Amino acid sequence: MLLSKLERCEDPDVSLEQYTTSGELAARWMFDIAAFGDLLEGSTVLDLGCGNGILGIGALHLSANSAILIDCDSDCCDVSRRNAETLEGTKSCDILEADVTSLDSDLWGIDLVISNPPWGRQKEKADGPFFDLIESIGVVSHIMHSSDARHIRPRFEEAGWGVEKYGEADFAIPASFDHHRSSRGVTKAGFWRLTPP
Repeated sequence: MLLSKLERCEDPDVSLEQYTTSGELAARWMFDIAAFGDLLEGSTVLDLGCGNGILGIGALHLSANSAILIDCDSDCCDVSRRNAETLEGTKSCDILEADVTSLDSDLWGIDLVISNPPWGRQKEKADGPFFDLIESIGVVSHIMHSSDARHIRPRFEEAGWGVEKYGEADFAIPASFDHHRSSRGVTKAGFWRLTPP
C-alpha cells in the first residue's frame, strides 16, 4: 500500500519508454529479490532508471539501509525526491540526475542493482548502456524486461555471468502516448537475476 501511494511521474517521454511500475508489482518483485537473499539488512541498492523511485524506495522499506536512485529525467528525479521524503528513520536515499552512459562504476560501494531499463521498443538496444553499467559494477543484479527478450541471457553468459529468469507478471501499460491504440494495455514482464563471475 505504501508503494501504491507514491506520486507518479507526469508527462512521460516516449523516447525513454517511461512506464510506471505499479505498487503491487514493485512490492511483489522486492519480496522475490529478498527471497533470494539478495536484499540484505543494511545493504546499499542502486536503482537504474528509477522513474518515480518506487523500486529503490521499496527496497528501503524492506531491509536496505541506503539507495541511490538514478534517472536522466529531471522531472522524475524531482518526483523521486518527494517520494523519498515519505521514508522514516535513518534510511538514506540519494537521487542523481544522470545518463547511465556518464556514470563511473567505481564510486558507490553498491551491494545490489535493480533496474527496469527501457525495453528497446522505441529505440533498439536502449537497454545496452544499462547492461554495460551493470556488468562494470559487478554485483548481483535484478532486472525487469520484456518477458520475450532473447538477448539478455547470451549477453551476460558470454561475459561469464549466471543468468536466471525466475518469473513473469502482467505489466499494465496505460495509454500514455499517441501510438497507443487502446486506453489500457498489458504486456508480459520477465524477471532476471544476474550473478557476476
